[in-house]
Amino acid sequence: MYLCYIDESGTPELPGNSSHFVLAGLALPIWHWKEADQQIGRVLDSYDLSGSELHTAWMARRYLEQSRIPNFEQLSRSQRRASMDRYRAGELLRLQRSHESKRYRQLKKDYAHTAAYAHLTEQERRSAIQDVADVVGSWGFARLFAECIDKLHFDPAKTGRSVEEQAFEQVVSRFEQYLQRADASQAGQRYFGLLVHDNNQTVCRKHTDLMRRFHESGTLWTDVERIIETPLFVDSQLTRLVQIADLCSYALRRYVEHNENDLLQRIFPRADRIKSNTVGVRHFTGKGCRCIICENH
Repeated sequence: MYLCYIDESGTPELPGNSSHFVLAGLALPIWHWKEADQQIGRVLDSYDLSGSELHTAWMARRYLEQSRIPNFEQLSRSQRRASMDRYRAGELLRLQRSHESKRYRQLKKDYAHTAAYAHLTEQERRSAIQDVADVVGSWGFARLFAECIDKLHFDPAKTGRSVEEQAFEQVVSRFEQYLQRADASQAGQRYFGLLVHDNNQTVCRKHTDLMRRFHESGTLWTDVERIIETPLFVDSQLTRLVQIADLCSYALRRYVEHNENDLLQRIFPRADRIKSNTVGVRHFTGKGCRCIICENH
């Protein structure tokens, strides 16, 4: 039995706030689940992030207030957190008094998303992300599946699918085909899979309905015989390996949009392959793309 943890990065709408939409799934056999979860936990513990959600995009941001606290990097982590709490409380109070309601609401939201990481410097946060990515890259038992769609080159009228539907169908198809190949490599053994998805209310119904349709009539590329049930939707704050899928989708999108390859190279060894060809990860874009993903596909 394999669990495939799924999360997305970017927005499916045009123009949205990203040029690409990425859906990534990281699959691992259930007998390695505890080992994988504990390895990630040890990395997070070393950065005093035990019990905190690993949300890569929020961790990777620059926190301007840290540069305004004297000698911030020289403080202990507990001192940094106390200093950040004081600074942020003062800033929110200032905005309340000045009646800058829109700015107040946005900053309060940003502070809530980054509160867990306030004790870490920017370099420490980036190192934490890199360390987690290195652990994921070392998992020879895991397989990465992803569809990275350049929305400027995607025509829903031609494909008959929305960006979200295209990405989900591709990830499901590749996971199913991997399970079928795993069957073939083990005489008499049948492998099955279950999708575990971040509980995003906007996609729950869509992906559930799509999966039911795939069970009935297959995808464009394969019958679905090994993936059981419809996706299991979970709270990413409570499920660590969905957070790892978030890291993978973030790394892929930052690469295809901004050519940032540090995180990609750390996780890319886990992309599903047949011999030397990468079949698990695809970049849907215009002809002539020379990125690492297209060159290896």
